[in-house]
Order: sequence, then C-alpha cells, then structure tokens
Amino acid sequence: MGIKQIIIAMKKVVLTLILASIFLTKGYAQQADVLTLGVFHFEFPNLDVQQVAEDDQIDVLSPQYQKEIELIANKLAKFKPDAIVVEWPVYKQQETDSLFNAYLAGNHKLSRNEVQQLGFRVAKMCHSKMYCADAWGTHTAAIEALLEDDNSDKFIAFDKSFTDSPDSVLYQRDEPIFKQKGILAQLMHLNEPELIQKDLGNYLIGHFKYESAEGDYTGVDFESGRWFNRNLRIFRNVQRIPKDSGKRILVIFGAGHMTILNYLFECSPEYKLLHVNDYLK
Repeated sequence: MGIKQIIIAMKKVVLTLILASIFLTKGYAQQADVLTLGVFHFEFPNLDVQQVAEDDQIDVLSPQYQKEIELIANKLAKFKPDAIVVEWPVYKQQETDSLFNAYLAGNHKLSRNEVQQLGFRVAKMCHSKMYCADAWGTHTAAIEALLEDDNSDKFIAFDKSFTDSPDSVLYQRDEPIFKQKGILAQLMHLNEPELIQKDLGNYLIGHFKYESAEGDYTGVDFESGRWFNRNLRIFRNVQRIPKDSGKRILVIFGAGHMTILNYLFECSPEYKLLHVNDYLK
C-alpha cells in the first residue's frame, strides 16, 4: 500500500471515530433516566408461584403501614419522575386515568393495590403521567394446543412439572420480611441486585426442562411465551412513552420482572438505569 492509500485509510478511520463519538454523545444526551421498583403485591392475590400464607400477610391500609407507605412515596418522589409505569394492562389506561383524576379531586380512596398506594401518591406529588404497561406473552401453536385442554394427559403431566420436579428444592425465593421489618425493608431487599439476578434462575429449572417427548422443548417454549416474551412486550410498552414526557421514568412492577426488565434497560441505548435503593435508603 502506497503513502497516498495509507493517508486516505487513516482519514477514513479518523472520520469514523469522530462520527461514532458524535453518535454516542447525542445518544447519551437523549437517554431517559429510569428507576425500577420491584414490589410484592400489596393485595396478596397469590397468583404467582410463591404464595404468602394468610397469617403472614399484612393490611397495608392499617395506620402503621400507611405511614410507612407515605415515607416510601416521599423517597421515590425525590427522583421527580415525569412518567410512572405500572403493572396494569394497557387496555386499562382509560380506567386508570379516570381513577387517578378522581383521586386528585379527592373523590377516590386508594385501594390496597401498590399501583395506587405508591403509583398514585408519587404521581400526585410529582405531577406525573401514569402509564399502564402490562401485557401477556404469546405462545407457539403447540403450547396453545397443550394449554387448551387442562384435562388431557399431556397437560396434566406438564402441570405436575411445577411441583413434582426434583428441581423444586432449588427454588431460591426468600421468605417475606415485611411483617417483621416493615415494607421499606422488604422493598430494599427485593431490589438488591444480587437477589434480582438469582431470581431469574427460578425460571430456568423445574418446568423449564419439561419435555412432552424426549428431546423437545415444551418447557422452554412455554416459558419463552409466558415470561420472556411478556417482559419484552412490557419493555416495548415503555418505549411507546413519548420522549418529551418520558425523560424520567419510574417503573413499579412485581419484583420478579426486574430480572429481565433491568437487564433490558441496562442494555438499551435509550435508557440510563438508576438504582432504586439509592433513593430508598
């Protein structure tokens, strides 16, 4: 290669580096700050794998817990979110807006749900817009057929994989501490990075390894739709928030979702993930 060709090649490299620097600078400047809060469900619907016995539940409407929830809301409000994303289905957006407006007008008493207890409180303090972002995942045709008849032998065998798998002893979800140490301590524990990372492992054992026939991917395909695809859809709903009204986003979802959502926010060039315990402590 001659001197002229070397100089041209060097100029191309320099130009590429300059353009990359400009792109990264602009991209970073346009990032939205995101604060994710993983929660336990204040109403205790017990729809998840981990069940909370009635004797271990708390009434978040009791005075002692209302005082603590107000404290937590004040801590979260210091983030000053302009958008608050909550674990309610997208199709409930109009209903949510109506309830929130009634709450602002003093015509609605907050229910036990964490969406209202935390989301509505913080939104009121920060004049934030509420966004419903929950969605169900989609299954393959084979999984849809399997789930269609819950009396079939295949479904019964698959259903047993949730409780009869040797992996059941590997589940690593900790016992709740809200009754002994309070809601704030529980939320800080649920949002510890190490616990969030460990929790994802529970979706990779047990029924995940179930095979309807030797060598197939029944458990994998089920979890791909039920959990991984669901969280990708939730993330896509966050992306749909208009940029001018989503510069500081507070996400309030069940703690189990953070294993995937936090990773997506960390990887995305559109967002800068902050640590919620920095605000809670």
